[in-house]
Amino acid sequence: MSGACAARRLPAAPALAAALLLSACAATTLPPVWRDTPVLLLGELHDNPDGQARRAALVAERVNADGWRPAIAMEQFDRERQPELDRAMQDCADPDCVIARAAPDRTGWTWSFYRPVISLALQHRLPLVAANVSRRDASRVLREGFGAAFDPALIAAYGLDRPLPADLADGQRREIEAGHCGHLPADLAPGMVRAQVARDVWMAEVVRRHAARGVVLLAGNGHVRRDLGVPRWLPAGLPALSVGFGEQAAAAGAYDVELRVPVHPRADPCAALQGLSRRSGPNSAG
Repeated sequence: MSGACAARRLPAAPALAAALLLSACAATTLPPVWRDTPVLLLGELHDNPDGQARRAALVAERVNADGWRPAIAMEQFDRERQPELDRAMQDCADPDCVIARAAPDRTGWTWSFYRPVISLALQHRLPLVAANVSRRDASRVLREGFGAAFDPALIAAYGLDRPLPADLADGQRREIEAGHCGHLPADLAPGMVRAQVARDVWMAEVVRRHAARGVVLLAGNGHVRRDLGVPRWLPAGLPALSVGFGEQAAAAGAYDVELRVPVHPRADPCAALQGLSRRSGPNSAG
């Protein structure tokens, strides 16, 4: 959002919808309603330090200034690690201990970005929730379908036993293809859409389970998109605020609010994908 307000799909909860409708499409600040919303879906560009620091500061502001005590759900921890994460939050005195215990391989994430939030959770004894479907399970979903990672009850509850809505499937496919710079083999796209949906569904389930006490989801911008991500799978009427942290204007309707962050210098992400092979497909889901 560079100045004009983008059209947005507002949350189903009437009070939150009305408050957002009256607020500006803020590119620099969040609307006041963010302090009263029980579910915050806070996105990220994984490698942007300015966005990461700003998001951590927002969480700390509401916890420290307002006395809010939410669960903090993190994409950075795979769901299989929840027992280790629970024990670490009981035993550890610092975030490095938690990370070492609950994410021992430490790959895939710049963990220094997440230390402030983990430290905040330790300080205030906030539940820390592993919110991601693992790469292994995502790969199984890609090849075999949702039943490879979810039980029948969850599949039925989220309608995953039926075809995905066309706009959702098409939108996810376009985003995945764009993320692979046009080098994704066409026959991998349907499975990768399933893998991305599986992650969104599981994050939505985590949010649903903790919404009564309040919950913050920390995940990539794609996961918190209101048109394609976790909000599509949340129960109707659950007040949730979706916040993107973007370097460029997002598509209309992607978030309730998009906060602009400075561009982080990085190498051309498409250069490494010139030789994308069929073998790389399952591991690049999500």
